[in-house]
Order: sequence, then C-alpha cells, then structure tokens
Amino acid sequence: MTKAKTAAIIVAAGRGERAGQSAEGPKQYRRIGGKPVLRRTLETFLLHPLVSRIVVVIHGDDRALFRSAVGELADRVEVVEGGATRQTSVLRGLEALAEERPDAVLIHDGVRPFADADLIARVVETLSPTLSALPALPVSDTLKRVSAGGQSGETVDRAGLYAAQTPQGFPFAAILDAHRRAADEAHVAFTDDASVAEWAGLPVALVAGSAENVKLTTATEIAMADERLSAFRRIDVRTGNGYDVHRLTQGDHVTLCGVRIAHDQALDGHSDADVGLHALTDALLATCGAGDIGDHFPPSDPQWRGAPSRIFVERAVEIVSARGGRIMNADISLICEAPKIAPHREAMRAAIAAMTGLDLERVSVKATTNETIGFVGRREGIAAIATASVSYGE
Repeated sequence: MTKAKTAAIIVAAGRGERAGQSAEGPKQYRRIGGKPVLRRTLETFLLHPLVSRIVVVIHGDDRALFRSAVGELADRVEVVEGGATRQTSVLRGLEALAEERPDAVLIHDGVRPFADADLIARVVETLSPTLSALPALPVSDTLKRVSAGGQSGETVDRAGLYAAQTPQGFPFAAILDAHRRAADEAHVAFTDDASVAEWAGLPVALVAGSAENVKLTTATEIAMADERLSAFRRIDVRTGNGYDVHRLTQGDHVTLCGVRIAHDQALDGHSDADVGLHALTDALLATCGAGDIGDHFPPSDPQWRGAPSRIFVERAVEIVSARGGRIMNADISLICEAPKIAPHREAMRAAIAAMTGLDLERVSVKATTNETIGFVGRREGIAAIATASVSYGE
C-alpha cells in the first residue's frame, strides 16, 4: 500500500493525570531535550514521504497551548477537538477525514515522540485494503497476576504475548465503520484501535515495533526522556553540496540567485530555472538526508511550472528547521560566460539572506567563466555549485 494515500491521526487530547501537574500543561506539551513532546511527534510525521495529511486531535481547552508548542507546524495540520475518551477522540479524527477518504490511516499517540521513519514505513508497507497493521514487541518481563490482597498469585506464561505500540495502521473505510459501530453498539472501553478492529472482525497483522518507541505516561518517564535527549545534544555541524545546470535558449532575461537580469538568452526549465537557488536547495536538503529538489518539487507537477525558485529554498529551510537545524552559511558559485554577475552580486546575497534568515556576511555568491571550454564556454548553459553548513543540536 506504499503508493496509496495515507493520512495520520495524532491523538493528543488527554489530560495526563499520571504525569502530575506542570506549568507547561499536560504531558504532550512538556519539553524534552528543549522541545515540546507533541512537536517532536509531529515533526516525524510531517517529514515522512508516505504520510499525505495529518489530523491532530486536541483538548478543547488547548488550542492556544497547541499553537504555542508546535509553532509554525500548526499551519500544516488540521486540528480537531477531542472527546471525553480516547476512543471518542479517534472517531472525531476519523470523521475529519471522512470527506477525503484516504486509502489508509495511521493512528498514533501524541506522547510517543520516538517513533521513527522506519517504523512508520513498516506499518504502511504492511497495510492492504483488507489488512491492518499493529507494531508490537514481545513481552520480555516476567508477568505476575496479583491477588485481591495485593500478593503475587501466579506467574503468567508470556509466550505469545506482545506489547502493542502505535502508529497502528488501518484501511480507512474499514476502521471508520468499525469505530462508528463501536460507538453505537459496544458496551466496553477499547484501549487501542487494534482492539476496535479485532472486535469488528478486521484482520490485524503484527509488525516489528521499536524499543525506542516508548509512551511517556508518568513524570518520571518524561524526566528520563528529557535527560536522555539532553545528554546527547551536541554541536553537530553538517555540510551539504548541490549542483544544477540549465540550458540556455532564446529569451530576454535570466533569473539567478533570486535576481532577474536582462540578457539576450533565457534559462530553460520547468520553474524559473534559477540554477543558483536549485543548487542551494539541494545543499540544504543534503544536510539532513531529506532527498533532493526533485523529490519535493517534481518537474512532472504542473503547479511548479514557472514557479519562483525562492519557494524551493524556503521549503528546504523549513525542513532543516523542523529537524532541529540552524543554517550557518551559504556559498554559491555561478559558472557562466555571461551575463556579468558582479553588478548583481549584492542583490543576490540580500535575496538569499532573506530566504534563509542568514546575516548578509554569512552569504557568499561568486562567479567564474569556463574559459570558453565545454557547454558553458559555448554559452549553451549555466551551472551552479552550492555549499551550505547547518548546525544540528546545541
């Protein structure tokens, strides 16, 4: 089901009584490693290529708290008000997707911030129109049944027992119908969505879970997660490189590094063919392994025809920022016989500084000819090489 449209519901409407009181609010809004739990969870799903849409279910009193915690990410998700129980909250999230009707849906606890991209992919790739997917780990601890008096009564055989995790994945229409039926017919409280599917007779396959994918329930668990992340936060400077080339054709201008320059030729491309900004986009994406410009803005998509390339750079900046990166500098070399770059260099630097949030002194634009050699030398095209440095962590 990897080519199907898969949505995600992040359930974050709980009050988290077991985590105790905090000035930061319920546990999903508390900071671990300097960042709210829910923001960490959202970042993972927003950056995943198999997730097409995200609905976040929050408590009705938490709208301002939610926006404060997740910042600009709030504009990239749909927010739905939850109900009195988790089951009700999930159903409201499903109903928010009912008009679109994606092929599949992932349902995930907002307080599991350590679910990784590979786990999400395993769940999605297991799904089919008739099969759901449940990530789980075999139980390793010895299990005891406690008597009414609080004493150990017996040891429970753990063979075949698994601890369920999220995200749990389902064919959308089937799980929506199951939740609607459960709300009307069932007289028990289901503890997770796989149990709703099982009650409705839907087959659920087990998928390998992740030991890292813990649910933060108590104040101690939140403190341990914070200590773990803080211990590994470090200066992590990465350098990315990008290269782009476009052929020259008949025209009256070129756009380079965000600046329109009158010229007796034009660059040919699906967007505005700004080789400098295309190379910079790839350089930024390279620092966090986020693919390249073609993955995010495919030339086969008509919406990017003639688009200004600054939007590609700005999207790359968002991706870097969402992964905890801070851009340190950007360096672009333009390779062309003409036009002359020197008269426009400062305008180019200013444009790039505005797109990336960098100080002007951290932006460099250089130019060189190809000494009349090759396609550049014959004025058949213009090339660009970009290098970007990004700091991740503290």
